[in-house]
Amino acid sequence: MQTVLTQPFSDQKPGTSGLRKQVTTFQQPHYLQNFVQAIFDSLEGYQGQTLVVGGDGRYYNREAIQIILKMAAANGFGRILVGQGGILSTPAVSGIIRKYQAFGGIILSASHNPGGPDGDFGIKYNTSNGGPAPEKVTSAIFERSKVIDEYKILEASDVDLDRIGPSTLGNTRVEVVDSVTDYAALMESLFDFDQIQQFLTRGDFRICIDPLHAVTGPYATAIFERRLNAPAGTVQNGIPLEDFGGGHPDPNLVYAKDLVKIMFGDNAPDFGAASDGDGDRNMILGRNFFVTPSDSLAILAANATLVPGYRQGLAGIARSMPTSQAPDRVAEKLGIDCYETPTGWKFFGNLLDAGKITLCGEESFGTGSNHVREKDGLWAVLFWLNILAVRQQSVETIVKEHWATYGRNVYSRHDYEGVDSDRAHDLITTLRGQLSTLPGQTFGAYTVGYSDDFSYTDPVDGSVASQQGVRIGFQDGSRIVFRLSGTGTQGATLRVYLESYEADSSKHDQDPQVALGDLIQLADSLAQITAKTGRTTPTVIT
Repeated sequence: MQTVLTQPFSDQKPGTSGLRKQVTTFQQPHYLQNFVQAIFDSLEGYQGQTLVVGGDGRYYNREAIQIILKMAAANGFGRILVGQGGILSTPAVSGIIRKYQAFGGIILSASHNPGGPDGDFGIKYNTSNGGPAPEKVTSAIFERSKVIDEYKILEASDVDLDRIGPSTLGNTRVEVVDSVTDYAALMESLFDFDQIQQFLTRGDFRICIDPLHAVTGPYATAIFERRLNAPAGTVQNGIPLEDFGGGHPDPNLVYAKDLVKIMFGDNAPDFGAASDGDGDRNMILGRNFFVTPSDSLAILAANATLVPGYRQGLAGIARSMPTSQAPDRVAEKLGIDCYETPTGWKFFGNLLDAGKITLCGEESFGTGSNHVREKDGLWAVLFWLNILAVRQQSVETIVKEHWATYGRNVYSRHDYEGVDSDRAHDLITTLRGQLSTLPGQTFGAYTVGYSDDFSYTDPVDGSVASQQGVRIGFQDGSRIVFRLSGTGTQGATLRVYLESYEADSSKHDQDPQVALGDLIQLADSLAQITAKTGRTTPTVIT
């Protein structure tokens, strides 16, 4: 065992989902080691315990895992479970932590950010419940990173990550495990695989699954093509690549362009889905039809009792604050609670652990349940397929029947990526300064009912999260939300969320960008987006 002297880096504050930087930043001498040691130094009671390690296969994944294995051994972990080839999706890590009662896990991913030598890399720590470390842990990690002066690492040969089976690093047992087996078994315990298989093999229903050359490729191939007997080729872009094939592993209408072209083309399949870099996000498409993540959560909740794992009903639902209020309408009809939390999956963890909710989701293409403590892309796909197999209707029909019952929360998110950080923060600061003057003001057809900077008090532990997004709500139920995303590595991403409610089913087919046109103009006017950022159009519209 070596004790290596080091000096702290000033930029190791974890964001919404851990520490994300460019690959070249992580490749600096001692950079990754410092952060990993800061994690271990912030924990107590892990000696002899089990650690789970895996990543999304992006560039630098294998090298980073070898470093982490040797550091975990030097720091006294008794057992390490690592995915074959270094591959484990984020929901799979969560499931393995929970199944084997591990002390925690380290996930290597920058989620939906681009990969490759010039791309991004990331690392985050998950606790024993399988979920992302809460703020008190990430804060402790950051504080330690600012003063760290040494780290421990074992001088040893690399572990063969491609061979399933046990080996040792010093006194630590390292087990390379099949990346898919435990996750697939968990999915089969929740869904009616036999019914889905019959549905997919009857000959008149076709699906297309696109992992975007990211981590879910092996999972999707094993589950859809082997276990559920979907035709070979159902999974496209299914081989994980270090640079995601040069693409952007973000499952939205802009970056999942191969799938969108198929689903909106001639002779389109009946169902399409994409997942992101680390497998926790999903996009659901019907033939020539896009399902917003907000609507997807609401529809899964409304149909949950059709699925074996949720037949007993739902304890409650939670959604992130910027997510549309469509799930709230389902919760009201079901007579259950719907919690509104800040963005970031860690806020759902306490609610899930306390049994207050069963389903949860975010507008950023993440949906999940109490089966793990992360959002789960392929879980959402299987949930949809199970509902389709039971109802024997198209995606579009199911969505439109849902709107006819509950009304439509017309919704869109506008992302302005790579905005100069100073300009972006000035925009938000200026907005905050206007909040007290807005209520009662009228802008065209909209009268402001409330305006605030969202603050959340956790109903389980009483912790408070403030400044979680600027909200401007209007008297007709419409709203605009502004927030800066914490998932990018260059500049800032300004996200603008727009929502209005439409009860009239004759207007449900209207293009959201048209239906929200006045709100879009009002958002630009209130926040001076064009003037302050120099951007006339969003980078991505979803």
